Amino acid sequence: MSGPLEGVLVADFSRVLAGPFATQLLGDLGADVIKVERPGSGDDTRGWGPPFADGRSTYYLAVNRNKRSVALDLGGEEGRRDARALAERADVLIHNFRAGGAERFGLAPDRLWRANPGLVYCAISAFGSQDPEGLPGYDFLAQAMGGLMSITGPAEGEPTKVGVALVDVMTGMNAAIGILAALAERERTGRGRRVEVDLLSSVLAATVNQVSGYLNTGEVPTRLGNQHPSVAPYETFATADETIAVAVGNDAQFARLCAVLDVVGLAEDERFATNRARIAHRDELSERLSAAFAARGRDEWVARLRAVDVPCGPVNDLAQAVTLAASLGQQPVVELAHGDGTTSRGLAAPVRLEPDGTSYRRPPPELDEHGDEIRAWLRGSS
Repeated sequence: MSGPLEGVLVADFSRVLAGPFATQLLGDLGADVIKVERPGSGDDTRGWGPPFADGRSTYYLAVNRNKRSVALDLGGEEGRRDARALAERADVLIHNFRAGGAERFGLAPDRLWRANPGLVYCAISAFGSQDPEGLPGYDFLAQAMGGLMSITGPAEGEPTKVGVALVDVMTGMNAAIGILAALAERERTGRGRRVEVDLLSSVLAATVNQVSGYLNTGEVPTRLGNQHPSVAPYETFATADETIAVAVGNDAQFARLCAVLDVVGLAEDERFATNRARIAHRDELSERLSAAFAARGRDEWVARLRAVDVPCGPVNDLAQAVTLAASLGQQPVVELAHGDGTTSRGLAAPVRLEPDGTSYRRPPPELDEHGDEIRAWLRGSS
């Protein structure tokens, strides 16, 4: 067995990040994913770099394992015919075509459902299918236009993007959730349905408490750097050497923090005794705590605060974060061998179904690596 989705065939017409992230998740759970790419150039991310590893873009490597690649020219009749044949055999089709692309390539859902009524059809767009302009979607634009940048960065600085294409990743997760729900429904009804996700909806949903504050009070959130709009102290502090992150979630934790920092009377001061009061006097509180943290090094503070159950930790770089995951027994790194004898490394799936619910069977494919066998299968010669 290769996972709970063994036997599910996914026709992946998506490219770049959101769609490939979703289909890699499905592949990790056992689905057979056929990645359809443009002849000659393939997925855009094949050329995105540096960094490159053994000539391969590490961006592409991040989201394309457990797939087979076939190059089809959707601008030509033969390529469109092969694409329709694949769609008519698939359990799931996923794409991120611009507006009108699915119809132009003969891959509109109503047409495909006539031949394949059980097809789960997932369309990913930037701003939804009702967007009259069919605007192109990039994560950076979604972060900007969707409000995320307005609440990210220093209070007095410029709006700042998150350091990774987080909106694409969240959209890919939403796509996978929708696809799995539609597959579960198909078990009862025998019919597929359309799943639609978009970057704008995903980023708005991800602003959770921030957008809820606006919707319910009319107050528009602003940037607070590393501080939290509703909880304090919940931020980073400079110590005698490195930076520490502190996440105090209730008044009891705050009292223990004050005891360790030896800030006499702070927890009993009416300006700081409750979370609501601490928010009202946030700047003064931050100054008092910053002065106390400066007296010792980060690691000593982490040890002393954890000893009394105050949530805190170092601000790790990615190397340290991967090492942390390994030290906690998560086995975060997957290594896969390519046909040329090289290997590539990636992160394990974030969803683990025990036992043996995820598997890593194929490295990210070369462009059209499986093209001959797939085209022959589609044309009925094997």
